[in-house]
Amino acid sequence: MTATIALVDDDRNILTSVSIALQTEGFLTRVYSDGESALKALIDNPPDLAVLDIKMPKMDGLELLRRLREKSTIPVIFLTSKDDELDEALGLAMGADDYIAKPFSQRLLIARIRAILRRTEATQPSAEGGEEVTAEALERGRLTMDPARHRVTWNGINVTLTVTEFLILETLAQRPGIVKTRNQLMDAAYQDDIYVDDRTIDSHIKRVRRKFRQVDSQFDAIETLYGAGYRFSDE
Repeated sequence: MTATIALVDDDRNILTSVSIALQTEGFLTRVYSDGESALKALIDNPPDLAVLDIKMPKMDGLELLRRLREKSTIPVIFLTSKDDELDEALGLAMGADDYIAKPFSQRLLIARIRAILRRTEATQPSAEGGEEVTAEALERGRLTMDPARHRVTWNGINVTLTVTEFLILETLAQRPGIVKTRNQLMDAAYQDDIYVDDRTIDSHIKRVRRKFRQVDSQFDAIETLYGAGYRFSDE
């Protein structure tokens, strides 16, 4: 099935050029020039992935992402100004799957879109007929992860994670007590030789912890080992 990509940016030149590049690569596209007009459409008729600009009139990309995450877990890549670490940190903390700084290469954007879509497909059950092969549910203490349904629970309570957050947590939980470096977590979540800096992984970990602490204020199963990485404890 052809994937649909939503583009939200107030720069019409970017909307036009990126839309044409994506269509050339076989994607369907929908374009929106501001966050306000995009919000209802993204919720009512979700695309396979959304690319959001941060700086927009009426409703900026961060507010759009915040409202979107209240109702949807669709993958999101956001576009930020070069070297604007605050925008990057805020976007990742609010649940974006990745970010790209402007000016950006269309080839790089398309590569990241493909990588995230592959990860999304890997967490979804097959829609084809015949026998379905699904990954087994992972149980570690109070944590249960079901890759086939992209479902996570803690003490039996649902915890909603993005695709990237799910893959990072799954990598940690598969081997409790074993330290995973940031590079190992990058490889698990991104897989396509795409460079992602350390603070991107750190931001995803912080958001995962925050989500679990919303259902259990004492959650401390993801441990930081400074200078080494992270590990999951199922005790």
